[in-house]
Amino acid sequence: MHRSDSHYRILKIIRDNPKVTQRQLAEELGVSLGRTNYLVRALKEKGLIKLSNFKRSDNKIGYLYNITPKGMIEQSILAKNFLARKSEEYNKLKEEIEMLKNEL
Repeated sequence: MHRSDSHYRILKIIRDNPKVTQRQLAEELGVSLGRTNYLVRALKEKGLIKLSNFKRSDNKIGYLYNITPKGMIEQSILAKNFLARKSEEYNKLKEEIEMLKNEL
């Protein structure tokens, strides 16, 4: 997965659920927990997200992820680029399918 795609997906998931855990992020992204930690730290270092501690119901301290204004702008840019890449992949796939149909 392209790193910017991962950043986009993490920002989207955090926007929808600020209390998401890194383990849940890893599962949704289909990557390791270590990779997820690396990606989250990168977003934090870029100033795109902030982490706040909160008390979880199971008596553990968790993190609440907040997307910064800079993160919101970056998410819009990443979404536009993500859509462009996926549209291009879709068009190439459609062409390949048509070529295969013509061969049959």
